[in-house]
Amino acid sequence: MRLTSPAFVDGGNIPAKYTCEGEDISPPIEISNLPENTVTLALIMDDPDAVIGTFIHWVIWNIPKDTKNIPEGSEPEGIQGITGFGRIGYGGPCPPSGTHNYKFKLYALNKKLDLKQGSRKRDLEQAMRGYIIEDVVLTGKYKRA
Repeated sequence: MRLTSPAFVDGGNIPAKYTCEGEDISPPIEISNLPENTVTLALIMDDPDAVIGTFIHWVIWNIPKDTKNIPEGSEPEGIQGITGFGRIGYGGPCPPSGTHNYKFKLYALNKKLDLKQGSRKRDLEQAMRGYIIEDVVLTGKYKRA
């Protein structure tokens, strides 16, 4: 399973356009090589380097298995949860200081999840337990100017 972005390489810098210092839109995401028995996908973007603990930037599940890309500034079909910003939808990197690592985690699931819009990351992780076929992580770095 592969998760890539034409905007940055794994371990590379996320362009400012996709952060609070730019347009604060989601970067383009490309998905490939899913396991054959995938029913649906889930995507979590978080910042494990946040001082207050892991900060959630994007939570979405029940993404159709035939999704091959998520265009820049768009949201895939699916159900979204609440971010650390207290709202639904993508919230770009905005670290207070230093370089932070942002993890885009894609999960291939063998079941469609029965979870309400506005649920939190921990709810999604609990709902996915036992249904994850494979997962992959794309990491991007960002430091405010």
